[in-house]
Amino acid sequence: MDYLKTALPSQIMSERGSNLVVINPGSANVRIGLASQDTPFNIPHCIARHTKQVPRRNVQDQMLNSQITTAQHMEREKAYDVIASILKIPFLDEEAPSNAFPRKMGRVDGHNPHIIRKDLPFSWTNVYEVASMSSALETSSKDVTSESLDPKEDTDSKELRLSERKFREFICGEEALRISPAEPYCLNRPIRRGHLNISQHYSMQQVLEDLHTIWDWILVEKLHIPRNERNMYSAVLVLPETFDNREIKEMLSLVLQGLCFGSAVVHQEGLAAVFGNGLSTACVVNIGAQVTSLICIEDGGALPTTVKTLPFGGEDISRCLLWTQRHHQTWPQIRTDILTKPIDLLMLNQLKETYCEIKEGEHEAVAVVHSYEDRAPAGSHKTRLTALNVPPMGLFYPTLLVPDVYPPPPRTWFNDYEDMLEEPWHMEYTRPDTFYPNVGGGIPMWESYPIFASKPKREEKVGLAEAISNCILSTGRIDIQRKLFCSIQLTGGVALTNGLVSALEERVLHAIPPNEAIDTVEVLQSRMNPTFVPWKGGAILGVLDLGRDAWINREDWIQNGIHVGSNRKYKDSYYIQAQAMCYLNS
Repeated sequence: MDYLKTALPSQIMSERGSNLVVINPGSANVRIGLASQDTPFNIPHCIARHTKQVPRRNVQDQMLNSQITTAQHMEREKAYDVIASILKIPFLDEEAPSNAFPRKMGRVDGHNPHIIRKDLPFSWTNVYEVASMSSALETSSKDVTSESLDPKEDTDSKELRLSERKFREFICGEEALRISPAEPYCLNRPIRRGHLNISQHYSMQQVLEDLHTIWDWILVEKLHIPRNERNMYSAVLVLPETFDNREIKEMLSLVLQGLCFGSAVVHQEGLAAVFGNGLSTACVVNIGAQVTSLICIEDGGALPTTVKTLPFGGEDISRCLLWTQRHHQTWPQIRTDILTKPIDLLMLNQLKETYCEIKEGEHEAVAVVHSYEDRAPAGSHKTRLTALNVPPMGLFYPTLLVPDVYPPPPRTWFNDYEDMLEEPWHMEYTRPDTFYPNVGGGIPMWESYPIFASKPKREEKVGLAEAISNCILSTGRIDIQRKLFCSIQLTGGVALTNGLVSALEERVLHAIPPNEAIDTVEVLQSRMNPTFVPWKGGAILGVLDLGRDAWINREDWIQNGIHVGSNRKYKDSYYIQAQAMCYLNS
């Protein structure tokens, strides 16, 4: 501790973080980097594998509600009209009078000072293996020495070289999203809606193999850590609150056994976010791409009974943006399909980040929409997008978003009774919102299935403001409630949405019951990009955890796994001592 008092924070991070790899996996992206880095690599959490199956699927996921029901459509239209009355814009099927509402036009280039865009020319991913330099030089020298005057012979040799090209076995990250639908590849997303994406179409073995391949590729290609050196590195896993006990176990096995790290520790994403912003008490609201999770932290310790999960996120806002434009007939006549063409979702996410914000009055902008057809260059379509302030309001009125639904895993997935969080004699005190003894850890995106009907409802069917109010009020103490309502912390990419903070403060205040003696709500400003705050907190926890009581060595895990009574048994980060908190706030 004397060292922590005398050394500069930057010195501590560079010295002690050079052999710590911090991994923060999400449904859409995975953030990985050395603890000594300022920011991690933020890479799409997907992999495309070459397939020879006929007929083949471009995407592994099998959505159950690709066509929304009539009831869902009516609920969505009703939610739109409620939002329209709040924002003072025309209703869904109402024509806007020419001068009735002030028009806020965006610049033609879509400039937004809060977003840094890279408008690079689009090209499909090269799916063929790149020939080595030596073989390429050898081939070119042969071509020069054996030039033929016969054009037919030259054409035959070119066709032969094309036929010799070999498909890449797998492609990870953004390159995987940019593969043409005409190519023989199938895109897999190993994490979906905050859980391992296991179903009858996507086995547990394949999910874990895909996770291993993606993370191993990042470690080798981005961090330049070869497999034979990883025993000298330790891993800090910053996992979402949505993960169940079985999933935490599989992640530890992946890191220690599969990726060969010397040791590892697991921290909660919400608790890490508090450390990342140098706070001690906060209500952490993590708005991810597919899931929004909430948890309250008091004096450096998580309050497990406050955990809540909402089944929507930033990608749902992007899907709603497409629906809104199609309804208003402002979307070009192009085939935009986010399920079979992942590149379309990438484009919609960029449009959302650039143009969507929460403000009163009509909000329109001129934008360039791209179309991506098989093997053809990307087409550009200049169009006027409208009602751009409606989609982000779906956070408060979730029936506007209509979250997608995926198949459940096989029942055998739940037949695992080893508890990662508590000793067996403490089972009666496990978290009611996250552990279901009847099924060994439930997964919310399948709760509508009959076989899970008796399971407690884990996901809230309410908007973000009501969820935050319920989360904080569930603490049951007025002193901590007042402190938490003034210490709301937003993390995740959606937190960058213009106008979200003020809209959230206003709606949370109105969601508090009138009999509660609370009259102030405040969202704290983030010290860094809110997308990376949990990752940064994990780096700080890993560097300043001198005792390493909760760390697990590779050999111990392989030999013993969860060993009851062992000091190496995984200890949940609810009980981590806040020694680093004292240092951060001193």
